[in-house]
Amino acid sequence: MKKQRKRYTPEEKVGILRRHLLEQVPISELCDKHGLQPTVIHAERDRKLEAARKQRQVRRQQAA
Repeated sequence: MKKQRKRYTPEEKVGILRRHLLEQVPISELCDKHGLQPTVIHAERDRKLEAARKQRQVRRQQAA
């Protein structure tokens, strides 16, 4: 029987990424704890960082 896939809420995803980015918890540790593949965290992290960069760029353009 296949194992049911865990669905994470946006808040849970942000919490996991926050632990990696701010608390410097290794991705391998987070993957083991939450049963994730490292590529999932990398993809989510990259997407969040790109969104933050775009938002920062918009704010800079509005301030100028």
